[in-house]
Amino acid sequence: MRHTFAQWGLPRCLRVDNGHPWGSWSDLPRDLALWVIGLGVAVCWNHPRRPEENGVVERANGVTEGWVEPGRCADARQLRDRLVWAVQIQRAAYPAIGGRSRLEAYPQLLTPQRPYRPEDEAGLWDERRVYEFLAGQVWRRRADQVGQIWLYNRGYMTVPQCKGRDVTVRFDPQTREWVILDVRGQEVRRHPAVQLTRERIIALNVTHHRVRKSEGNGVQLGGGSEGLQPYGG
Repeated sequence: MRHTFAQWGLPRCLRVDNGHPWGSWSDLPRDLALWVIGLGVAVCWNHPRRPEENGVVERANGVTEGWVEPGRCADARQLRDRLVWAVQIQRAAYPAIGGRSRLEAYPQLLTPQRPYRPEDEAGLWDERRVYEFLAGQVWRRRADQVGQIWLYNRGYMTVPQCKGRDVTVRFDPQTREWVILDVRGQEVRRHPAVQLTRERIIALNVTHHRVRKSEGNGVQLGGGSEGLQPYGG
């Protein structure tokens, strides 16, 4: 993504699907989405099972697949080369607009409106954008039988009265804390959002990956039990 941004500039918004690696429109944004938001790029999630919300891209994907024929590629290198070829033809050679290519019709695309250089990212990236975005969101969780909920694969205790009940979670951008509210909207507990530091977001290290035992003698990385929560992770 840094390579693409350096070539074309930062977009004002990215429209993305639900699921890995972006997260969900109705729940916590994942690590990559947080990094993009910190760059000053808005992230717009499609609603589930509504590909028409991103119809132009879906159509472009289908055309590209027909041109590239991934099933006929011998390996990943050949697939990459075919993709580069297809994009170049589609953008710079194919007569799409009044007999002209897209690049001929829109030469201003070659001059990024929002220039980006990876070496300048430290000064450009701002964690306050992430905190402001999160401050405007609300998440629902159901506390388990010991009163615990999960955020970014980390367990947080509520209070005994919330065991087995729904709670609401907000983010306080001033204190960088998770704020847990009961069904009446009353604050019952706060926890430091230890995963939301500048360093961890830039490193894409927000979501906690626990190591759990697998069958046999090996181990594997696990995502915790977030996926089993009634309202997601």
